[in-house]
Order: sequence, then C-alpha cells, then structure tokens
Amino acid sequence: MTKNFQQELARGKARIVTAPAVVSEVPRHQVDVDRNFELPTGLYAATAGLYVAFLAILATGFAAPGMIIPMAICAVFLVGFFGVPAAWTRLRANASKSKTVGEFKRAGIMTYTGHCNARDAAVQMLILPVLVVLWAGAVVTIAALV
Repeated sequence: MTKNFQQELARGKARIVTAPAVVSEVPRHQVDVDRNFELPTGLYAATAGLYVAFLAILATGFAAPGMIIPMAICAVFLVGFFGVPAAWTRLRANASKSKTVGEFKRAGIMTYTGHCNARDAAVQMLILPVLVVLWAGAVVTIAALV
C-alpha cells in the first residue's frame, strides 16, 4: 500500500537512506520443482495412447479429403501437449525422477487433498481419456448408422 509522506517531509521526520548493498557470491538457483509429479511414465504413455486412439478413430470414421488439415492440426497439438512436458522433465536442472510402477503401487501418491493409492490415482488420471475414446467410438457408430 502506498502512503503520501508530504507531511513527514515538511516536518523533517522523513529520512532518506541508501539501499543496502546486494552481495551475490552464490549463483541464484530456481526453486526445485517436481516436473513429473512422481507418476510413472506408463501412465503418461497410456494417456497419450488413448488420445492417439481418439484421433485414429475419428480419422478413420470420418475419412475425407477435407478432414486432412483438421486432423493434422489435432495431431500437431497432441504432439505439443505431450512432447513439451516430456522435454520439460528432461531438462538438465530437473532433479526429480518419476516413480517406477512398483514404487507407485507400493506408496501411492500424495495429492493436494491427501494420500491416494495407485489404483485410484490411475483411475482418476485415465478416466477422461477413456471416456473420450468411448465417445469417439459412439460418434463414429452413430454416423455410420444414420
């Protein structure tokens, strides 16, 4: 919050001091961040695979020359959505490592709302991609029957 110091300046109570000297002998490091959320790589691969299956179902079900560009755009976005975070976890300064499947099954994962066992965490992570694939299958089936 700002404050007007006109009265203090007029009364002579305000004083001007020099800024403290900044001594930076140690290089500044960024905050350590867990870039992979301690989840096994297999869960990310399963998620990416389900979204690829979604695009494949729609591309084969609605195969037409006019759909080449929209499907290519979706594929580029899909590569970006999964490629950028994959590159992010492989940065040189990233000290965190993902859990193995065995560690994940044994310890589960700590979430914002509390501890979650491996099965529940996997269901929470994969429920939306599975529903999207089922939706694509339903849409293609309906379009084929109508």
